[in-house]
Amino acid sequence: MKRFRFPLRPVAILRSHQEMRAREAFAAAVQALVVAEQCLADTRVRLRDLEVQLTERRTHQFTGQAESQRLAAYHRECAAEVEAVKAMNEAQEALQKKRAEYLEAHRKVEVLNRLEEKARAGHRYETMREEQAEFDDFAGRRFARRSLNSA
Repeated sequence: MKRFRFPLRPVAILRSHQEMRAREAFAAAVQALVVAEQCLADTRVRLRDLEVQLTERRTHQFTGQAESQRLAAYHRECAAEVEAVKAMNEAQEALQKKRAEYLEAHRKVEVLNRLEEKARAGHRYETMREEQAEFDDFAGRRFARRSLNSA
């Protein structure tokens, strides 16, 4: 019985390495999105705190200089929120791109796996057929020997 050899094995190895790199890039994109979402959440918390400070200070004591500083800080946080939203959107786009790349790489690996399984099944069938032919030949020779000995 000859040993099974899949001729596309080097291609399968290469594609599995590509899939692994694509999976790692996808994981990095997921991590980047999580960081961007956390940054946005932190920015929004700071923004809400500044809004509360602005409204509370107006009811107690109003000084122009302090109010202008709080208002400038509020505007900076608003700009930071816009940047954080933009960064999160970019991270989401990158994530979608990396997901598509990973799925394509995975699909290519699966195609080769199915090809290998079909080749293995064909090899198994041929091996069993050859083995059965040897058994039939052996049984035929044994029967022929018995027929000669009994005659």
